[in-house]
Amino acid sequence: MAGMNILQMLEQAQGGNAISNLGRQFGLDDNQASSAVKALLPALSSGLKRNAASPQGLEALLTAVQSGAHERYLDTPDALNEPAARDEGNAILGHLLGHKDVSRAAAAQAAAQTGIDSGILKQMLPLLAGMAMGGVAKQTRQPDIMSAITGAMSGANQAGAGGGLLGQLAGAALGGKSKGRGANPLMNMLDADGDGSAMDDIFNMLK
Repeated sequence: MAGMNILQMLEQAQGGNAISNLGRQFGLDDNQASSAVKALLPALSSGLKRNAASPQGLEALLTAVQSGAHERYLDTPDALNEPAARDEGNAILGHLLGHKDVSRAAAAQAAAQTGIDSGILKQMLPLLAGMAMGGVAKQTRQPDIMSAITGAMSGANQAGAGGGLLGQLAGAALGGKSKGRGANPLMNMLDADGDGSAMDDIFNMLK
């Protein structure tokens, strides 16, 4: 799963069945489940990128993903049935999105896009958050991702506030759709829609 963004990680997890397995918990067929995940992920991606946009936020994010056991939500279908799964997912949402109104807005926007009831999407969102964090946890253990992160953090510490990491992330976000050599693997990972433009998701949520 090295070098994948969040959506790609979800699409390949559990032998390619992770999204379908998630959808079945809510009575969704495969197409509906895929549509729901694609509509909800930009909110999670935006929250992850906001956390990664400062050295302190990135450090807190890394601590959260590496100290937890979020991978089980990505790798094991039954883990989403655990009583703790929803509670942990809601805690993740609180950290990434802040106020519950943001989660409600994300579900409402996804409902408008997909035609799926917003109540179902609100229930799905915390479980999807746990799966997404599991994907991030896996990726941060990859050497190229960790190299990008440690290099960015080092640059941020040397440049002070407003430079280093924030500048690297902004540069990668504004650099367009290139995924070739020199592309920032951290931003590619946190991009939800896979188009290589990390700002698209944020702008869509702010509209």
